[in-house]
Amino acid sequence: MGLLDRFAKDKREERARTKNIARGLNKYAQSVDRMKALEALAADGSTEALYGLLRRFAVMYDKTIEDEQEKEWVFETLESKGEAALDAVKRYLLSAESISWPLRLLPRIASAEQELAAIEEILTRHEPGYERDPTKKIQVLNYLGRFKNEKAPALIAPYLKDMDEGVRFAAVEALVRQKDEAVAREPLLDLFSSDGEESLRIRIRVAEGFVEQGWLVKGHRGSVEKKLPDAFTIDREGHIKRKKDTTP
Repeated sequence: MGLLDRFAKDKREERARTKNIARGLNKYAQSVDRMKALEALAADGSTEALYGLLRRFAVMYDKTIEDEQEKEWVFETLESKGEAALDAVKRYLLSAESISWPLRLLPRIASAEQELAAIEEILTRHEPGYERDPTKKIQVLNYLGRFKNEKAPALIAPYLKDMDEGVRFAAVEALVRQKDEAVAREPLLDLFSSDGEESLRIRIRVAEGFVEQGWLVKGHRGSVEKKLPDAFTIDREGHIKRKKDTTP
């Protein structure tokens, strides 16, 4: 095949790919037509085509059962591609506003090192601070709460200082889930005792976390007692305890 022939073939494939991506993302098309386009993208197998498949996760189809079935098919198809889908998944993780589906997919196609690197890159682009839409931060923090890696707690802790209450709550939940007292105890107590923290649900979740893990409030007892929700108390040793229910 000559150079011009190859160029013409590439252009035809690119046009077909573009057309299939548009059809696969058209929520007003019939499901059978969308699926035909999605199957063509899967058969194409290029990073661009697989990225087009991933974009199906962002489309909400009115018929919820068909919508879920199509997304499950896309998920299983990308999973079957293995590491060949990783570049497309990483690109989507960085560009999309909501990433719950590809976060589920990531550990199934990536090594532990690749998984950690992808998460770190997302966090680098979404550091603690103001964001108009914090959805992505919350989804990553929820993921990190279940992430079995010794570096996870240190990645989570800075988000206790985020401007969004939902992000701070997700960071508290993730740190408690990680159970790493050396990393979590001090920043959680600092957040709990802060005059700038106005969220009662955050204080309740921190208190519950200390009850669950049996961590002490040593060095912070006075400031913690001032902010302690009514349902909790601190014993002599410095453990937060739930008050016994005295309702008749």
